[in-house]
Amino acid sequence: METLESELTCPICLELFEDPLLLPCAHSLCFNCAHRILVSHCSNSKPLESISAFQCPTCRYVITLNHRGLEGLKRNVTLQNIIDRFQKASLSGPNSPTESRRLPPPQRPYTATISGTIGTLGGGSGTSGSSARGSPATSSHSHSLANHSNHTNHTNHNNANHSPAVIAKMDYRISCQFCEQDPPREAVKTCVTCEVSYCDRCLRATHPNKKPFTSHRLVEPVPDTHIRGLTCMEHENEKVNMYCMVDDQLICALCKLVGRHREHQVCSLTERFDKLKQTLENNLTNLVKRNSELENQMAKLIQICQQVEVNTAMHEAKLVEECDELVEIIRQRKQVIAVKIKESKVMKLRKLAQQIANCRQCLERSSALITQAEQSLKENDHARFLQTARNVAERVAMATASSQVLIPDVNLNEAFDNFALDFSREKKILEGLDYLTAPNPPSIREELCTASHDTITVHWTSEDEFSVTSYELQYTIYTGQTNFISLYNSADSWMIVPNIKQNHYTVHGLQSGTRYIFFVKAINQAGSRNSEPARLKTNSQPFKLDPKTAHKKLRLSNDCLTMEKDESSLKKSHTPERFSGTGSYGAAGNVFIDSGCHYWEVLLGASTWYAIGVAYKSAPKNEWSGKNSSSWVFSRCNNNFMVRHDGKEMLVEASLQLRRLGVLLDYDNNSLSFYDAMSSQHIHTFEISFLLPVVPTFMIWNKSVMILSGLPVPDFVEVEGRNKGRARNMHITVLFKFMSTQSFTRSSVN
Repeated sequence: METLESELTCPICLELFEDPLLLPCAHSLCFNCAHRILVSHCSNSKPLESISAFQCPTCRYVITLNHRGLEGLKRNVTLQNIIDRFQKASLSGPNSPTESRRLPPPQRPYTATISGTIGTLGGGSGTSGSSARGSPATSSHSHSLANHSNHTNHTNHNNANHSPAVIAKMDYRISCQFCEQDPPREAVKTCVTCEVSYCDRCLRATHPNKKPFTSHRLVEPVPDTHIRGLTCMEHENEKVNMYCMVDDQLICALCKLVGRHREHQVCSLTERFDKLKQTLENNLTNLVKRNSELENQMAKLIQICQQVEVNTAMHEAKLVEECDELVEIIRQRKQVIAVKIKESKVMKLRKLAQQIANCRQCLERSSALITQAEQSLKENDHARFLQTARNVAERVAMATASSQVLIPDVNLNEAFDNFALDFSREKKILEGLDYLTAPNPPSIREELCTASHDTITVHWTSEDEFSVTSYELQYTIYTGQTNFISLYNSADSWMIVPNIKQNHYTVHGLQSGTRYIFFVKAINQAGSRNSEPARLKTNSQPFKLDPKTAHKKLRLSNDCLTMEKDESSLKKSHTPERFSGTGSYGAAGNVFIDSGCHYWEVLLGASTWYAIGVAYKSAPKNEWSGKNSSSWVFSRCNNNFMVRHDGKEMLVEASLQLRRLGVLLDYDNNSLSFYDAMSSQHIHTFEISFLLPVVPTFMIWNKSVMILSGLPVPDFVEVEGRNKGRARNMHITVLFKFMSTQSFTRSSVN
């Protein structure tokens, strides 16, 4: 039905054809719409009768009129009959559309924006501007609308005597537009078809429950401006029924046909309504979501503010408590020191009082003796003088001699030097009172670190040694191919040594010849900070020659570090692991290596025929090393140097003065390298995908060789490795930055 209805719709008024004309181009047009097209071309100098042609609004075909004008065009009777049948079929259905008759145009044009139009169209754009044919409501529109206008003026006059809240409530009230009483009753329904609001009584009177009124659309009361179609701003009394996409405004059919929007892209109101509504709904959804996020964020911020208040109060109370304790300690110490001073004062004054009493007694005796002596000196009689003065002279001599003993032990400069008060250190500490902060990152001193084949001793320093409560050492194996971020986050891959009190620690039980990543964490009550990672390596696996593998014509030293070709060697029992066969004068080490990076050297002496390398346990013992796929060797045959594997030989350059051969087995990185250890020159490197553990192998055909194992990797090998491993160092830098951001401690007060 909807498809049929679209075929029966006029392209100008967008309503069902009414009195359709059949144009020469086979399109149809309402008679009234064709008349409006002609009227739009009229002017003062060009009357309607003089217009002899117009364009078809559908195909732009020029229609030529004769002297009869539009009356000269044929009526499309067949199309009119189809429309009549369609209308009857529509009215008999349960969801019949409203009949397409226009109400008289409003008295003044209505101008609105698209946002206001969307709400109007949402209420029923398909039925806007149409009314029921023969409705009793139609016959009374003029009278009822006039009454409504008078009532509006009366209401506005009375609103002056009411408060703004009452006025708002009165303005929001929608009155019946059909009532004849004054004031009209409040509307209960609005008929979109009639474009009139009715009270309950008027609704029952005008819309009985029978056709055609059952097809009218009734909604909740809405203002009159919401149900009447909006009029075009350029063509008076023409309702807008299109939307110009170029100018973004509502237009009528004449605007598109003959107006300035003729060449513009337009769309139907429904299409624009749906699109704008969808856009608005999407934006509204996003805005609601954003508001929800902002509300959550604001709630979190408020919660943080509250927590800041709580933390601030807690720390202020803690500060007061700690300061009060300090003040109490100072007060107590003040009392203790004051008591000591008073006790010293009493002791000194008691001693001085005793000395004063002694001095007073001596002074009294001396004064009496002086008086007696002066009396004796006044005697002129020699005999009497000699008789009395002798005793006095002896007493004066004794008093003079004992006067030094009677002088009191008094220090007139007594200043309590033993009670000197010096609180400068304490004052400096008090002046530095502040919150405890996390210690600065410690620094690992790689030049002080030492290693063996299974231990590494790590040394570090810290600028905040006195503020550090303890250290924590963490380490893990470094393969050079690790994702450091995931490695750091993986708790299972790190070994942790907590609660270290010194600035060094020795880690035991490590794999030999293996690189490790170490970092130290300095900890106190405020938090912790990590040092930069340091790469440290255990020494190579030490080993000796295994006598059980030595060929019967080889003689090993007592320490099993030297092997010598000896045709007169004692007979040895045959074992599966012993080298045998003519010319296979070899021996193997006593270890199998399945990980790590190991370095050993071979002192070649005067030997000019040897083969040195590694092999799987399954390598044949009755043929030269390198003749099979399970062994790799560097060999010398008199003046020729070569490398051999799987029976394939390749000459290499080496000095005839080669006396010390370095062998680097990097099992983790699948390589076996040979060096001239004296000149630090690289000779050759095998790239090997190791599948099984390997054992060092040695073969000689003259003289003797000596092995040195368990050595650290020399500097010239490390330099070559560093040139290959710059990307690894970049990974380590990333690791440190990541660890630093993870370990920095936040303040307890947000």
